[in-house]
Amino acid sequence: MHIVHELIKTAAFDLYELHLFQLVVKHRSFTKASEIAGITQSAMTRQMQGLETSVGLDLLERTTRSVRLTSAGEFLHREASRLLGDAEQALQRLHEQFSDSKKEIRVGVSRSLCLAHLPGFFHANIRHTPLVGYRISSEPSADILTALEANELDIGVLSRPKKLPGTLRITHRFEDTFTLIASDDLAGEFAQMPKSKERRTAWAERQNWLLLDKQTNTGQRLNTFIARQGWNVNPIMQLDSFDMIINLVSLGMGVSFVPIRALALYSRKKNLKRIKLPVRFIRELVVVIRQHRKMPDHFTQFIENILF
Repeated sequence: MHIVHELIKTAAFDLYELHLFQLVVKHRSFTKASEIAGITQSAMTRQMQGLETSVGLDLLERTTRSVRLTSAGEFLHREASRLLGDAEQALQRLHEQFSDSKKEIRVGVSRSLCLAHLPGFFHANIRHTPLVGYRISSEPSADILTALEANELDIGVLSRPKKLPGTLRITHRFEDTFTLIASDDLAGEFAQMPKSKERRTAWAERQNWLLLDKQTNTGQRLNTFIARQGWNVNPIMQLDSFDMIINLVSLGMGVSFVPIRALALYSRKKNLKRIKLPVRFIRELVVVIRQHRKMPDHFTQFIENILF
């Protein structure tokens, strides 16, 4: 604690300066940042020059068209995101605990999850804790992890990442089983073939594949699974939504692997058939939070009420 007290007494900047610095970094423009902050561009420039003078380091490289971060600026940006997020969250928790402010949970849901997944995350919570509000965002998994670290999100639900930052932890894990889907005609063609690996491989390699983007965690693992079946496929489309993929498959655009749960919303699509394979692809979905000393009770209740 002594170190913290000394830091507060000798701090080279305040939270407002950090906030302005983050605006400049986010928009890569003094003009845009000053407009959002409600100050003049010259005032913004003086604030950033004062910040650099205080820390004794160059943080920003200015060009005629944009603003870039130095290595020191990158470090401050990363740490400031966490610090400002912590401060904002502390004030939010203060109001929730000691005033009549409505409790709120900020939840980031990976884009690779389907609409059919969402009732399991929120239905029971809305019923059991009607006084708690939810702010939901749909983002790539990498952005969810970054937002959790910066305390811009409270809870993330996503496909298990290959590596988890040390500031975060997994609270729950769920299995999500996939199936191969195709139009009625293509599924019938597959069913009538001899059940030999060679024939199935030839069929698979003739199809137009609609797959989740290879840049996503699920997309990478799914491509590895397909390769292990001995299928050499090149997708004609890569998308970031299984719901879009399902609709395109039902229109006869191609074939794909999708979560079985996702099909619950599309049971009336007659031109959409599941194809049974000897081996199934299964991904692991996880609930991720920050490494809190103690989670607020409404966080704990939310996680416990998730049904999957």
